[in-house]
Amino acid sequence: MRGKNPYKKPDHFTKTAKAQGFPARSVYKLEEIDRRVRLLRPGMHVLDLGAAPGSWAMYAAQKIGPSGRLLAIDLKPIEIGLPPHATFTVGDALSLENDALALHAPYDVVLSDMAPNTTGNRLGDQTRSFELFMRALAVAASLSKVGGAFVGKIFMGEDLPIARAELRKHFSSERIIRPEGTRSVSYEVFIIGEGRRAAEGAP
Repeated sequence: MRGKNPYKKPDHFTKTAKAQGFPARSVYKLEEIDRRVRLLRPGMHVLDLGAAPGSWAMYAAQKIGPSGRLLAIDLKPIEIGLPPHATFTVGDALSLENDALALHAPYDVVLSDMAPNTTGNRLGDQTRSFELFMRALAVAASLSKVGGAFVGKIFMGEDLPIARAELRKHFSSERIIRPEGTRSVSYEVFIIGEGRRAAEGAP
């Protein structure tokens, strides 16, 4: 007999998100990261990778305001409306050959809440999460402003130190946050890099 799926039952965060007009409870993870790191400010240019269903894009658009610019991208369309200073496009968020990614580049902040479709095989899920994180980090390294920031989700596992070391090559400071809104059964964390370093060879 299979156990119940702990992700299906709406909890406090899910109900509050719906009441506030957000499509998913994940908004409170970004809200906590933003509060603790002071990540988002008016006028910033933000890239949201793998944006569906759109809660992070909605929150970021609110925080950067009309003077900011947001590009949200996902292979799946979103069903929410975004303000005029925010653009959603359907496409590959992880391909640097996708010219759409550069719409508002360079970016002050690059966000990635992406996770693989989990299989129940923890090692396999961790490996796929690590690969997603590394590809998102490569996008951030390519399109971030000097001094910019990156937030990426990753499942804790043996590859976590490798991901952290790679991030430190590109950002001057690094920290891990497990937001309060993370479900108790989840082993996800967010790695935050701040202070994007100048690319080697840059003037």
